[in-house]
Amino acid sequence: QVDVMESGGGSVQAGGSLRLSCQASGFTLRDGDMGWYRKTPDNQCEMVASIGEDGRAYYSNSLEGRFTISHDSATNTLYLQMNSLKAEDAAVYFCVADHTISPGTWPCGAIEGFGYWGQGTQVNVFS
Repeated sequence: QVDVMESGGGSVQAGGSLRLSCQASGFTLRDGDMGWYRKTPDNQCEMVASIGEDGRAYYSNSLEGRFTISHDSATNTLYLQMNSLKAEDAAVYFCVADHTISPGTWPCGAIEGFGYWGQGTQVNVFS
């Protein structure tokens, strides 16, 4: 059984930082990719960042280098360090484990049935 659980969301002032964590069980990077999606109010899911067993990371072009994904293999914990947060970064962030995670934005209903998704953690950014 695969479980992924996010933590670390919250409210932060624009320009501030947050770090999201995702504890995974039953799935490691040997099984596939792990990554972060965020759901926008119009129910679109944007792949924010992903990482594979080779350590190569992929990011959404919209981030302008502000976010960093990392993985601690000893604890099988995935992280997303978010810096210089903007109002448009506010969303529900989901940790996802799947065979392959590709960059892009899709209707959430089209992809939520694939892979393993956490319950999500809310990130709010206020000015």
